[in-house]
Amino acid sequence: MAELRTIDVDDDGIRIDRWFKRHYPNVTHVLLEKLLRKGEIRLDGKRAKAADRIVAGQSMKLPPQVVHAKAPEKPETKTQAHPLATKDMGSLADRILYMDKQVIVIDKPPGLATQGGSGLTKHVDGMLDSLQYEKPTRPKLVHRLDRDTSGVLLVARTAQAASGLSQSLALRDTSKVYWALVRGVPKQKNGVVKAALVKEGGHGPRGRDERMTVSEDDDAKFALTEYAVIGTAGTEFAWVAARPITGRTHQIRVHMASLGTPIVGDFKYGGTDARPSGAIPDKLHLHARSIDIGRPDGGRLQAIAPLPPHMIKSWKLLGFDPDDRRDPFPPKKTRKK
Repeated sequence: MAELRTIDVDDDGIRIDRWFKRHYPNVTHVLLEKLLRKGEIRLDGKRAKAADRIVAGQSMKLPPQVVHAKAPEKPETKTQAHPLATKDMGSLADRILYMDKQVIVIDKPPGLATQGGSGLTKHVDGMLDSLQYEKPTRPKLVHRLDRDTSGVLLVARTAQAASGLSQSLALRDTSKVYWALVRGVPKQKNGVVKAALVKEGGHGPRGRDERMTVSEDDDAKFALTEYAVIGTAGTEFAWVAARPITGRTHQIRVHMASLGTPIVGDFKYGGTDARPSGAIPDKLHLHARSIDIGRPDGGRLQAIAPLPPHMIKSWKLLGFDPDDRRDPFPPKKTRKK
C-alpha cells in the first residue's frame, strides 16, 4: 500500500534524488528512476523527475517498493572497535549532556581532538555521523576545545541552529566558564588578564605543536580573560575559574602562565613549573565546566559538565568540592542613582 510523506523544513529546496538518498538509502538510483518514470512516485499528486526540487510542506507519494526497500546483503566482516568505545571514554552518545531538536551538548573527554589535523585520524568531528539520529543532515561543530581540554562542547543539529549559535558566540552573547588547577596562587583573588596573543613562528599547524605567546605587535589579537580563585591548597595550588571574553587559541593557558601560575600539566606554557607533585595526575587540568548561550529560537541554553576522572582525583586530594555549583562570576551590583 502506498504511503504519503510530508516534506520537512530541513529538506526544503533539495533535489528529489537527494531526498531519497537521505531518507530511503536502500532505494537504488535505477529503481528510483523507474518508479518516477512510471508515475508511481508523485509530488503533490503530480509526476516528478529526479532533478526536481522539493518544497517544505509538499506531499510525496511512496509506493510499497520504496517503503519496504531492503539493503543488499553484505558479506560479514570483522570490525575493530573504535577507541572511544572503551570503559574510560564510551561512545559520543554516552557523553551527551543535553539534546533537543536543534542542539546537542557533549561532555568531551580529555585526549580526544575536536577536529582533524596533521596525523589525526580520530576526532569528534569525524564521529558526528553517530549523532545524526532522525535528522537528514549530520550535526555540525559550533566551536572547539583543545585536545587535552575536557568539558562542554556544542554541536548544532541543523544549519539554522549552527548559524544562530555561531552568531551568539560572535556577538559574545555567551558565558563559558572553565575550571583549572594552577601551580601557585594568583596575587589577586579576582582579576582580568588583558594580553594580546600571536602565534609563534617555527611551530606546526593547529594542534599540539601550535604555540601562542603574549605580544604587543600590530598583528597580535586582543585577548581578555576574567578569572576568580575559588579555593587554595596552601600556596602551592589554586582552583581557578576562568571566563574567556575573547576566543583565542590556548587563551586561558597562556594567560594563566603569564600570571606566573601555569595550569597543572600544561608543559607547553608552564614548562617544569607546571609539573604536579605527590599523587596529583600528570595531565592537563583544564575543563570547560559550563556554558550559557543565547539560543537561535530565543531563550538561553545552559549546561554543566562534570570533571573528568583525573581532575576529580586532584580535587579530592586537595580537599576541593568537584560538585560545587557556585557562580564564580555573579552579576555586578549597580548603584542606584
